[in-house]
Amino acid sequence: MAEASPNANAGGPWRDLRKRAISALVLLPLAIGCLWAGGVAWSGLMLLGLGVLGWEWTRMTGGEPRGPEGLILQAGVLGTGALAVAGQGAWALSWLVAATLATVLRFERPAIGRFWLPAGVFYIGAGGLALLVLRLVPGPAGLGNVLFVLVVVWASDIGAYLAGRWFGGPKLAPAISPGKTRSGALGGLMAAVVLGGAVAQAFAPGGLGMALGLAAGLSVVSQAGDLFESWVKRRFGVKDSSALIPGHGGLLDRVDGLLWAAPAAALLGLALGGGLGLGEFLWR
Repeated sequence: MAEASPNANAGGPWRDLRKRAISALVLLPLAIGCLWAGGVAWSGLMLLGLGVLGWEWTRMTGGEPRGPEGLILQAGVLGTGALAVAGQGAWALSWLVAATLATVLRFERPAIGRFWLPAGVFYIGAGGLALLVLRLVPGPAGLGNVLFVLVVVWASDIGAYLAGRWFGGPKLAPAISPGKTRSGALGGLMAAVVLGGAVAQAFAPGGLGMALGLAAGLSVVSQAGDLFESWVKRRFGVKDSSALIPGHGGLLDRVDGLLWAAPAAALLGLALGGGLGLGEFLWR
């Protein structure tokens, strides 16, 4: 590993590190700032993100973003987001289900059938709905819950990137994503547990065991989401969902794990009767 210097201009496993770092330094403050502000800032960022994700998914799966397929997908995900912003969570979920079913009944492409467009509606819409509803929890719990999920996903992603490149070793799922390793998956899990636990204790001390377990579970879910998007890209023969973010690909390439982890966290909050109903932290 002596030649693997963290220099984006050199070859080897670190060649994209500089672009990734610069992009992260630009995007992370924006995301955290909007999350911290809440309200219009977070809602606006989320609706913009949903629009971009809908465009990328339609394009990635061979559809026309400005055609009927792209428009109905955008109607599904943005309608879901708008209803969630208005505080109508139940109606947002109903809209999401109806839009998903509508795409199943309306669109079928001979090459790929009926699955991919409705899958995009539900996949993107559910992630956006969860992130909006979690942030709407009253008081500091709304901020803490979303920040906890974001940190777990980011730590899992960064930890997997660093550990995978330093240690290498056997591939995690070579048929789906040849670049991912088992050492990377373990590194991502460890980073998510440590940083997720730190965020949980900073916002609401106590319940450490629950916080660590939740961080570990969400890390696994996040990594599964990453593999899912890799499988979709391999299915359609594309490297990235778009070229929107230098060093990262598209927005979907950055939030694939989050689109799985956020709904999992929201469902857990509902199941525990806490985070979404009583204004409590997910780990309390």
